[in-house]
Amino acid sequence: MKKVVGIMGGMGPLATVDLMRKIISFTPAEKDQDHLHLITDNFPQIPNRTTAILGKGTDPTPFMIESAHRLESAGANFLVVACNTAHFFVKSVENAVSIPILHMPLETAKFLKKRHFKKVGLLATDGTINTKLYQHSCHHYKIEVMEPNIQMQKEVMKGIYAIKGGNLEQGSSYLSKIARSLIEEGAEAIIAGCTEIPLVLKSSSFSAIIDPTEILARAVIKNANDLIKC
Repeated sequence: MKKVVGIMGGMGPLATVDLMRKIISFTPAEKDQDHLHLITDNFPQIPNRTTAILGKGTDPTPFMIESAHRLESAGANFLVVACNTAHFFVKSVENAVSIPILHMPLETAKFLKKRHFKKVGLLATDGTINTKLYQHSCHHYKIEVMEPNIQMQKEVMKGIYAIKGGNLEQGSSYLSKIARSLIEEGAEAIIAGCTEIPLVLKSSSFSAIIDPTEILARAVIKNANDLIKC
């Protein structure tokens, strides 16, 4: 019997669609019926996570819990969320439901550990940088995470906003410069802690681009297969 994967949306439509696409594309399937049963609750009223983390916006936790409850009621066996900053609030959501939530920062850290990375750079929004979720998860596995300095982080945000606005060339210019700087300082890989970043940074141009959404998608498939075997 197939297990049901609940995807908490409403926190960046591009991220949600990208996660679903990757889960589908990574699933070994000879026919439609071989794919996992994916359901999503795209709740557009969930407030901006970055502004909440920075103390300038509404707490999204009650809205995320409402979304999680709907997915649980719909039959989800476990939950995932593609939004990086949303993971800052995931523990509270997890405590409100009876099904587990896969943690993208932790899955990313496990991936880096298996591949013996010792030092990585992190490109992400201010919210993701400030939560320290990737930093703490990697530290658990003795992996050092390098962050852009204050001035460089401003450039990162300009790059992310440029991509969101459809200007990929400008976004690439900002982000490539910061990525190269982190690599020159010793980063063995760059964590793309924002859905838009892999659109302009390619592994062919750098040591390695680590896409947490891709790692989460593969973890979803493994987790679902483990549940099926139980």
